[in-house]
Amino acid sequence: MEIALTDIYYDDKTKAKNALYEVIDPELFVNVVDLGLIYDIDFSNEKIKVTMTLSTPHCPMGEAITNGVKNVLEKEFPGKETKIELTFDPPWSFEMLTPEGREQLGM
Repeated sequence: MEIALTDIYYDDKTKAKNALYEVIDPELFVNVVDLGLIYDIDFSNEKIKVTMTLSTPHCPMGEAITNGVKNVLEKEFPGKETKIELTFDPPWSFEMLTPEGREQLGM
């Protein structure tokens, strides 16, 4: 997930992205940012919308991961409502891993 320097929410999005490094996939033991699961973070009014995916549509840890995303953002931005929008378009693939994620998985 790239954040444009010209984005008016650059500081908030960077703060949110940094918080999301705390959310670890319980099966792969890699955070959701380095796995490439986070597609976008949108700030508007008092809401945060995270567009993200899971490694598969039937990921057994999906609820734990999405709850983790919601919990860290609500902790980092008290008073803002957090909504998670799951999408599988595009579907997740290993190409979405960051170099750090690849290293953590031994690739």
